[in-house]
Amino acid sequence: MAKSTSKSHRNQVMYQIYVRNFSEEGTFRAVIPSLNRIKDLGVDIIWFAPIHPIGKKARKGKLGSPYAISDYRAVNPEYGTMDDFKETVAAIHAAGMKCMIDVVYNHTSPDSVLSMEHPEWFFHKSDGSFGNRVGDWSDIIDLDYSNKGLWDYQIETLKMWAEIVDGFRCDVAPLVPIDFWKKARTEVEKVHPGAIWLSESVDPQFIMNMRELGLVAHSDCEMYDAFDILYDYDIYGQLTGYASGTRTLHDYSDAINRQEYIYPDNYIKLRFLENHDQPRARFLFPNEKVLRNATAFLYFQKGMTLIYAGQEYGISHLPDLFNKDSVEWESVEKIDLTHLMKKLYEIKQDSLFADSTYRTKTYDENVIKAIHSRNGKKMIGMFSFKGEPGIIPINVADGRYKNLIDGSTIEVMHGYVSLPGDPVIIRVS
Repeated sequence: MAKSTSKSHRNQVMYQIYVRNFSEEGTFRAVIPSLNRIKDLGVDIIWFAPIHPIGKKARKGKLGSPYAISDYRAVNPEYGTMDDFKETVAAIHAAGMKCMIDVVYNHTSPDSVLSMEHPEWFFHKSDGSFGNRVGDWSDIIDLDYSNKGLWDYQIETLKMWAEIVDGFRCDVAPLVPIDFWKKARTEVEKVHPGAIWLSESVDPQFIMNMRELGLVAHSDCEMYDAFDILYDYDIYGQLTGYASGTRTLHDYSDAINRQEYIYPDNYIKLRFLENHDQPRARFLFPNEKVLRNATAFLYFQKGMTLIYAGQEYGISHLPDLFNKDSVEWESVEKIDLTHLMKKLYEIKQDSLFADSTYRTKTYDENVIKAIHSRNGKKMIGMFSFKGEPGIIPINVADGRYKNLIDGSTIEVMHGYVSLPGDPVIIRVS
């Protein structure tokens, strides 16, 4: 585990913005009017999906993927100028939030600056042409980190951006050598002490597939050597499996509990229901009451919470990554989750969320109970993934407790609690 990683990241919320589709204008400056609203939602960090120019060769869609980058040291002119970006970051800071950008260091577009200036820094197929190791990524070519010159260039690039932003979300970071990331972190620290490092760690099957091909594919345990925060793709399959009916809620609960003893004490997971690569939360949980329970559990989980722009309004359509497809902020299907999120953020500031032993348990395959505990104090959350009332056992003294989410009274009698079908969080001293 990165020794300097603070457990306080577990009290924080990150908000993802894809500039192209965040607004109709699709520019940096068009983000600025929303910053106070986002801050008021309860957000500590804004993460921008890649802001760099996109390659033209082998593009997917009309405008191309932001992950097929042509120049690491420039901004996408469709979004604005470098000065526009700097002013946007300044506005984020003025609103009391930090800013992170996406780092895509496994690959570039086929027509990138580096492919033309340093073709020796790339993976080449047996015929000598550029290529990539993951076949369906047809719009990119892979870098080759056996070249130390590439290390120097990439680290200098990170240091350049670290003078502007507060951290990096690193795309498919497990495919890049961990020693590179460790060196990069050390060097960036000299420019921006306390910079935040988030790894898009990958799901277990992807790791196995890459290793079968004889490629670098680091496990989460390895990635924690260099990163503060990792995706929870190690258990995401159990969540979507439950939502689709192929797995049980108990499977998901067991996977969560396993994280507590296989990772270091200060491990931080990025907890999400959705992101730019995955279905919207509303798609997974179309019922409003279930969506509210799932959202409350998302915040209750041990780790940093991720919100993808539009999630606060329960939007089910996932914006296209390769074309202009603006977030439908005024969609007729809109469900306003902002008040719930604000309250959950307030609750998440409790010290137990930063430093606790965490465990979960399921009941009747529709209710999950989670507990943060430390020194006799407990934060207990109970969430119905069917949105239905029920009675479950609870190990607290009989009596009346306040639901911290809505202020309602929750009664415990003879070691049982009656749940209304809405999310419940209580604190026990």
